[in-house]
Amino acid sequence: MPKDRIANHIRRLRFEHGEMTQQDLANKVGCTRQTIIVLEKERYVPSLSLAFRIARVFGHAIEDVFEFVEEH
Repeated sequence: MPKDRIANHIRRLRFEHGEMTQQDLANKVGCTRQTIIVLEKERYVPSLSLAFRIARVFGHAIEDVFEFVEEH
């Protein structure tokens, strides 16, 4: 069975928003820097509430930050 994944654009968006650090983003969304690190490496899928908080920090819809990728 293929394993789907959730891709994200967090790293690019951080740099587009004044080179925001991982710690800055973590502080804004209420998580740890380590969580941001594993999210950017796509080793962790965020909770729905965390995904919405991240999207709101960047002023984007959740679908602009996170992307469902079907692996065939």
